[in-house]
Amino acid sequence: MSTRLNWLRAGVLGANDGIVSTAGLVVGVAGATQDRATLLTAGLAGLLAGSMSMAAGEYVSVATQRASERAALAQEKRELREQPGAELDELAGMLEARGLSPDVAREAAEQLTERDALRAHARVELGIDPDALTNPWHAAGASFLAFTVGALLPLLAMVLPPASLRLPLTVVSVLAALVLTGWGSARLGVAPVRPSVLRNVGGGALAMAVTYAAGALLGAAGV
Repeated sequence: MSTRLNWLRAGVLGANDGIVSTAGLVVGVAGATQDRATLLTAGLAGLLAGSMSMAAGEYVSVATQRASERAALAQEKRELREQPGAELDELAGMLEARGLSPDVAREAAEQLTERDALRAHARVELGIDPDALTNPWHAAGASFLAFTVGALLPLLAMVLPPASLRLPLTVVSVLAALVLTGWGSARLGVAPVRPSVLRNVGGGALAMAVTYAAGALLGAAGV
């Protein structure tokens, strides 16, 4: 359940990034021009660049984490082979620190060691599940998909409607989506909903206002 919640939280945050960054881009371009082809080109470029950047960054991050987990497991395996008695004492001490009585902690440590010493130390000492190491490809794919789904909303809202409705529809749809992602991230993180939603909507509104102003100034200057 914890792993699924982490993945879901990452998906919500990835979609949120896609919404904000792409909305800022297309709204900024809309400040300078209403040409549909230009808006579509800019939006697609931002979507692809952002999703690839998110996927690459997540892959590197998770691959580094996976390498660290494997190194920690290898070191623990070596210590168990070279110092089994000291490792047993260490495991018993950690169980005792978690609230077990000394006798119960010792007995539990001995039973866990007999069953699977490496797994016991990995979970109790390192906080690692050897059967569920993080997968960088899964993380990269999830980030790519989440960002793309989020980015499609402002892109389609900007290029599909008539020119007179593009900007207001984009702003309204983006702010509504940010309310949902703010609510979702707060619920998943067991945090107060109202501040999370306000921060999310405020940040997105500010991003669109700044990029639109910049685009309008550049458009007026004929750049």
